[in-house]
Amino acid sequence: MSHINKPKEIIPKLQAMAKSNAVWPIGIILQPIEKKVGRWREDTFEISGVTLNTEHQQHSNENHWHVMNLDLYRDERSDYRFNLSSSNPKLFIIVEQQSSDAKPKLVAVTASQTAVGNYLDGEYLVLSTALPLPIQAWMEAFIGRHGELLELGRKKRKGAGRSNEQ
Repeated sequence: MSHINKPKEIIPKLQAMAKSNAVWPIGIILQPIEKKVGRWREDTFEISGVTLNTEHQQHSNENHWHVMNLDLYRDERSDYRFNLSSSNPKLFIIVEQQSSDAKPKLVAVTASQTAVGNYLDGEYLVLSTALPLPIQAWMEAFIGRHGELLELGRKKRKGAGRSNEQ
């Protein structure tokens, strides 16, 4: 009923951005800042806001407003548990670094520190902010539905990997 008056091409886009058990669309507001690095100044970004209601787009500056899906994956459950059990759980936003006057290009949003590690090579800017409580509860429910992922080391045969000294 809610999309009777909306054009047909918008309906699939809205459905793709709907919250589910493993996907949550998040509104992210990035603020350009000038950072001093040694004697030089660098144009970069910082997170000035995270919203769980992605309909605030019309009230925000369009250049700084982004909507990205936070996707949860079953094989990252131990990473989520590690993040949630820390004293300050974080939400990580990965931004592709471009020229200073270009609109920032968001690459990913994640709650996994392991996934963030793949982007720490200098071509990407990794930003973090406090993980909102509703997302923490949603992640806890995801882990509860799929169970804890326990990473157990394989049992090796006795003496494997050791030199045979006599």
